[in-house]
Amino acid sequence: MVDDTPANLELLSVMLKGRGYRVRAAVSGRLALQAARNDPPDLILLDISMPEMDGYEVCAKLKSEERLKDIPIIFLSALTETMDKVKAFGAGGVDYIIKPFQFEEVEARVAAHLELRRQKVLLQENYIRLRELEKKRDDLVHMIVHDLRTPLTVIAGYNTLITEDRKNVLSGESAAYISENMKAVQQMIQIVSDVLDTSKMEEGQMTLKLENCDLGGLLEESASGMESLLEGRKIRFTPPVNPAFVRADKELVFRVIQNLLGNALKYTPDNSGLIQVKLQPAGGRVRVIVSDNGPGIAPEHRARIFEKFGQVGIRTDQKRYSTGLGLTFCKLAVEAHGGSIGVEGEAGQGSSFWFDLPVNGPARDAAPAAKE
Repeated sequence: MVDDTPANLELLSVMLKGRGYRVRAAVSGRLALQAARNDPPDLILLDISMPEMDGYEVCAKLKSEERLKDIPIIFLSALTETMDKVKAFGAGGVDYIIKPFQFEEVEARVAAHLELRRQKVLLQENYIRLRELEKKRDDLVHMIVHDLRTPLTVIAGYNTLITEDRKNVLSGESAAYISENMKAVQQMIQIVSDVLDTSKMEEGQMTLKLENCDLGGLLEESASGMESLLEGRKIRFTPPVNPAFVRADKELVFRVIQNLLGNALKYTPDNSGLIQVKLQPAGGRVRVIVSDNGPGIAPEHRARIFEKFGQVGIRTDQKRYSTGLGLTFCKLAVEAHGGSIGVEGEAGQGSSFWFDLPVNGPARDAAPAAKE
């Protein structure tokens, strides 16, 4: 409690101690600051009209110090003008009680603000614990996924050798099994790469290898690579008359396109599925749009699908729109280039995923991918 009138301090101190509070009194702002620095209190009752340093100045100094800035301050003053109250809240106060006060009111407000502070401290502690657990989870996932890359690459290599070995005569059924096996392994390798690269980009450890990229050529190459996965579905893309060049990391942009096409294939119906790919230069940017005639995404879920490990159920059979990292990787990769990404469309009417990139690349050439 801070008040230059000892009688006020004595009266309030006796009352609060009677309710079980530990109370320290200071007769000036200077002494109050010294006491708070030595042993920060849980709450401060602060008078305004004091010599040498008024309550507004004391409050401002408390809020300017890291150790003291979160202490709730209740102003206790005989000043009744609205502007006095506005100035008190502007200085950082959480409440304002007018003298002469009713002790029951003071007690109720003190109890309420102490409870709010307790909840805030508890929330902060839980947040810190949650971040620590999240880091442990990410470290474990990163370690496991990193160790998976080598055996997956070996499996993919042997699958390739089996299919290319002409001395081996495979039945049609066996060849189909090997083909499906290769698709699954390639998908797993893609997931591994997404996990590792997402982690690198979040930590700002991935440097973009910038070069002039023809987006039309990348789209054609990616669509061509998806032919074995079509199963009656179609990818429609008409290359632009003039090449659309952007300064970007070719490998990362190619993987973004593959992720978006892969998602579209995953959720378009067999035989009648149609994916349309468009390229739209506009000013100093170029936009890529991948549209499908699948189930679509409700507006309230659009932001969530780009979150790390974010998944959205879109069908009654509990299929998920993403593995939880593919679209996160796309978002980080596009934003690292100074671009943006999003999705449009209504539930039941298909989806249009899009991203745009600046023609001249990110603001700083070869800058590491920014942290989220």
